[in-house]
Amino acid sequence: MFEFLRKKAAEVAEVELPKEREIIAPVDGKAVDIVEVPDEVFSQKMAGDGMAILPVGDTFCAPIAGKVVKVFDTNHAFTIDAGDGLNVTVHIGLDTVELQGEGFERLVQEGDEVEAGDAIVRIDYGLVNEKAKSLWTPILITNANGVTTLDKYPRVVKAGDELMKVKS
Repeated sequence: MFEFLRKKAAEVAEVELPKEREIIAPVDGKAVDIVEVPDEVFSQKMAGDGMAILPVGDTFCAPIAGKVVKVFDTNHAFTIDAGDGLNVTVHIGLDTVELQGEGFERLVQEGDEVEAGDAIVRIDYGLVNEKAKSLWTPILITNANGVTTLDKYPRVVKAGDELMKVKS
């Protein structure tokens, strides 16, 4: 069902990732391993491996520098391509697509180049928290070509803190 988030091996050229790549927290909150998310699509890594944050902030930032290759029409999720074969998707909340964009404000457009930490989406925290199934926000590596290790750092984080390290 979420295969659209993952790139098929045939669609991704074999590239050599940098030896280590830091992925930062896109929002303040409590960070956990993706297997702890109360949604089996994410906890079983069907959409990719990574972490999730239970946010306490309303602004979601780029977890890596690169090009914004996808912002869903409902603004509940976005993907950044680092340009070297690494893609990271941030999915704000669980089942938030059902809100049909209500409470979500897009701050960038597809094709924009961003730096890690640049604001991408802002939410009306109270409204989304009230209407969404959950605010757990998965941060996923949506293509694993060349990734040998994914180090995860579960803890309370501030936006910009190191969340994961990708090694190749």
